[in-house]
Amino acid sequence: MHLPAQPTPIATMTTIATLLAVATLTAATAHAANPTPEVVARNLAHPWAVAFLPGGRFLVTERPGRLRAVEPDGRVLPPVAGVPAVAAQGQGGLLDVVTDSDFANNRMLYLCYAEPDALNGRTNSTALASARLSADSTRLEDLRVLFSQRPKVASNLHFGCRIVESGRTLFLTLGDRFRHAADAQTLDNHHGKVVRVLKDGGIPPDNPLVAAPRPGALPEIWSWGHRNVQGATLGPDGQLWTHEHGPQGGDEINRPQAGHNHGWPVVSFGKHYGGATIGEGLTEKPGLQPPLHHWTPSIAPSGLAFVTSDRYGPAWKGSLMVGSLKFGYLARLTLANGKVATEERLLQDRGQRVRDVRQGPDGLLYVLTDSPQGELLRLMP
Repeated sequence: MHLPAQPTPIATMTTIATLLAVATLTAATAHAANPTPEVVARNLAHPWAVAFLPGGRFLVTERPGRLRAVEPDGRVLPPVAGVPAVAAQGQGGLLDVVTDSDFANNRMLYLCYAEPDALNGRTNSTALASARLSADSTRLEDLRVLFSQRPKVASNLHFGCRIVESGRTLFLTLGDRFRHAADAQTLDNHHGKVVRVLKDGGIPPDNPLVAAPRPGALPEIWSWGHRNVQGATLGPDGQLWTHEHGPQGGDEINRPQAGHNHGWPVVSFGKHYGGATIGEGLTEKPGLQPPLHHWTPSIAPSGLAFVTSDRYGPAWKGSLMVGSLKFGYLARLTLANGKVATEERLLQDRGQRVRDVRQGPDGLLYVLTDSPQGELLRLMP
């Protein structure tokens, strides 16, 4: 005899629904939080930046002075001809590369590098150049220097050198050249600055020191009081976001805006190497822009990208990705009210310095590791 089915008690139904919801949420979180690194290319010599070409191809700079195309299957092609001479010493060399937003039609790209002094070879500075990549991707054509940091100095440190395209203009980050830190507070030089130029090298008329000039101030300057900015990107808000190396502690995330002074070396959350205080030992001062976030101890940040795609699930969308050279990880930062709310550390088990992170046209994240046999990684959801 078949007994009639008994109705499931309400409490039991609620428990089942709760368990299903938790299981679904856990699965979604696990899916988002555990992307798998996939090696795209190997044996890159201190790669510094990656840009994206049509058809799933890549451009990668190698700090010793080479630009290479990488095929979708990971084949690293011979160096592209026509790259400018670089001062490949210390932290200098061929650094950032960015393809123009209209690359599919104009094949233009922008390079940032340590430019040697053609007259004496002892001094150098950060430079920005444009060029056209040949149709077969084997050479650069029509190379043109758009900007050279002034003055050139004898230093192998703190070049900055990240490029961000914003409409008709380019932002370029510039280091303080280490022993010239005080220059970051004066406007008659380019040390410790973010500059903004037109794509032909001209000066935008709405730059802050053009719209409101000051005696002796250089018109390319957008913001100042920076130490060594090696991460820069446009945020979903359309504004510039950067991070910079502090000294011993005090790495920062900033949003440089027109005419803002970010304080270095007057204020800092770090100390001089050896422990001496910086300036008056202050972390803030009226008139100086505080960072949105800082790290102490330093993580040595390099590379910066927002996750704007849906490839990693809703938990990751809007995250800010930062590479760590010192500790060898990729940080995923969540933001709330313009501040960093949480930090998750990825790729720690690989033990590799993370030099660059970019979101590709496919919505996936790509990471460069910094070593004589550096890798290009793709994070697979």
